[in-house]
Amino acid sequence: MTPLASQQAPGTSRTLVPGVRRTVLPGGLRVVTEQVPGVRSASIGVFVGVGSRDESTSLHGASHFLEHLLFKGTPTRSAMDISVALDTVGGEFNAYTAKEYTCYHARVLDEDLPMVVDVLADMLTSSLISSADVEAEREVILDEIAMHDDDPDDVVHNLFAAASWSGSPLAKPIAGSAESIRSLNRTQINRYYRSRYRPDAMTVAVAGNIEHTTVVRRVRRAFSANGFLSGSATPRAPRLAARSRSSRPGSVRADRPFEQVNLVLGMGGITRSDPRRHALGILNTALGGGSSSRLFQEVREARGLAYSVYSFASSYSDAGVVGVSAGTLPGKADELITVVRDQLVRIAETGIDEDELARGKGQLRGGLVLSLEDTASRMTRLGEAELFQERLLSLDEVLERIDAVTLDDVRTLARAIFTRPETLAVVGPA
Repeated sequence: MTPLASQQAPGTSRTLVPGVRRTVLPGGLRVVTEQVPGVRSASIGVFVGVGSRDESTSLHGASHFLEHLLFKGTPTRSAMDISVALDTVGGEFNAYTAKEYTCYHARVLDEDLPMVVDVLADMLTSSLISSADVEAEREVILDEIAMHDDDPDDVVHNLFAAASWSGSPLAKPIAGSAESIRSLNRTQINRYYRSRYRPDAMTVAVAGNIEHTTVVRRVRRAFSANGFLSGSATPRAPRLAARSRSSRPGSVRADRPFEQVNLVLGMGGITRSDPRRHALGILNTALGGGSSSRLFQEVREARGLAYSVYSFASSYSDAGVVGVSAGTLPGKADELITVVRDQLVRIAETGIDEDELARGKGQLRGGLVLSLEDTASRMTRLGEAELFQERLLSLDEVLERIDAVTLDDVRTLARAIFTRPETLAVVGPA
């Protein structure tokens, strides 16, 4: 598969679907926009193709550490200047780190977009990463890790990931560990920043009341500071895999003084570009995606085994997992696991019925259409598709693909996934 952005020469623009255009700037920086009629907002995200799975053992947590540090100041803006700039216009401004990328995003009135472009470009290209800021944010991140360590759901999902992807960078928690955060120093983090935050690894996505040519001109001017866009690099090729890597089966437990036992039972899934992802969405909805799902009805309504039970699917560029998460009282844990396994066996053997198929399609269609009424959701859709260089589908194309899923498609996928070796993670009192 040839990455889509590599087919486009730097400095040129092209239309991806109606209303969506892409330009590749010098240095490989991509700008993709969607003009949304009838709104007065604009949402922008800078997607950087680096996340926790890109870190060596000695750099564990560096991507998330950088996310914090880039708000701390540049040669021309202090941390307060950055905060005041967004607060003054009533904007929403934040960032998050994932396993495969980091995103810095904002939503403002359309007239305030030029200011946000300037601030984000300054942060992304010229942050100071001072020693004092490293030490201050180190304590903040350690508090954040401790907070997650007190949340049973976070603990069990991290334990599940560590077991499923043992030996792979995907196994590592995104925030790092207390030990790795304490050991990181300013030199390591700054080197990581300078080597990873390059234009060929970045995508600027904008959706709202905007005009593509104007956005491109502003982005080019803002990101050209200090020669950031110099060079002839082309957009960095994403990880691509035709088949999902296998997860590692087994059972793992962590004793914690929680009131409940929390568990995740799962197995290997599909990659984010797998054409069966719409069938998986419908399967996930039928299994544990709402109050009408099999797990909710059997585990909570019929047996009263858990207050919260749901299924999930996590997909990456070359891997994926599907699983069930639930929490229950210690005395009910064994029965809960038995019931969950029984439901997985049943859906693998018989698939889903016509009513479940219709409900699943309805949930996917409704969720998609409603999300696209928000410019931030449109921006995220653009940025992720471009960062992973996937062909962007129009809304009508996505809806057609959802409608085309058949009972046999879902049954075949259920049989393929839920007969795979399982991984079980359990957290709770000894």
